[in-house]
Amino acid sequence: MKLLGSYLMRQYKLILLLLSFAAIFACVFFLYNLPVEAVGYASVLCMVVGSLFFCVGFFRYRRHHHELQMLLKNQHEAWFRMPPPSGALENDYQQLVKAVAADRNRIDAENENSRREMMEYYTRWVHQIKTPIAAMHLLLQQGAPVDEEALGGELFKIEEYVGMVLSYLRLDSDTTDYVLGSCGLDELVKSCVRKYARLIILKKIELEFVPTHLTVVTDRKWMEFMLGQILSNAVKYTPTGGKIKICAQQGELNISDSGIGIRPEDLPRVFEKGFTGYNGRREQKSSGLGLSLCRQVSDRLGVRLAVASLPGKGTTVSLKFPQKGQMVE
Repeated sequence: MKLLGSYLMRQYKLILLLLSFAAIFACVFFLYNLPVEAVGYASVLCMVVGSLFFCVGFFRYRRHHHELQMLLKNQHEAWFRMPPPSGALENDYQQLVKAVAADRNRIDAENENSRREMMEYYTRWVHQIKTPIAAMHLLLQQGAPVDEEALGGELFKIEEYVGMVLSYLRLDSDTTDYVLGSCGLDELVKSCVRKYARLIILKKIELEFVPTHLTVVTDRKWMEFMLGQILSNAVKYTPTGGKIKICAQQGELNISDSGIGIRPEDLPRVFEKGFTGYNGRREQKSSGLGLSLCRQVSDRLGVRLAVASLPGKGTTVSLKFPQKGQMVE
């Protein structure tokens, strides 16, 4: 009965229109003094035909209703077929529903990919941070006096990994803000060098820094983060006794090392999130996130980031600052 009432409410305009027509014909027949039998016979015929159309329409309406109810119950299925539209307007509604469903699937897929990438990164991060923690335990368990320099180096690695996670979360946040201002490039480089000085000294790496005397317009915090990641990779993949050189050429800041280098087939993918390459898999030192974050930061700051490398010869990372953000000597 509820469904019948719904159908009557849906067709009330048509019912009112037919009753109006019947009233008009009755008035016309009455004014012309036509026999009542003629009026009654015509009315009965109209009611029979109208009832047939009403029943057919109601049964189609009920069947359509049941089909939609079945779709509603199976809405969580990956795919289902919608019933044929009964008109142009219903076809428009179905197209709208399909568009909304496709957009929801796209958002779900993006969220799932993001969740999977985050889980993969955190898994690698946990395995990485366990290494310096284990090294600190070994240093503390030795009977001899504790090597404070080595202990400090392992503690620095833990701090670096924690800072990486925080930067990863901040960069993916919609509330990430950038405060642009004039910064001395040499001051930023020296700040990063001081940060990694302990590791540089422990590995006995020769560091050559040629002052650039350049001033750039950038965000100090994120530029230090980017320079720190590049310098960290240089220290990480440069063997003991190697060399790192920082200088400027034609307005570009170059950070070069004499490390193990990068294979040619890995170079095009070094900025992809989660890509560790041959060296990262062999050394078990890479999370595959550092250079990816650097690329995101460089794109937002308008800095062109490029990597050139030869296996066994070393790697050079170049930063080209935008013309409006660069002031020559």
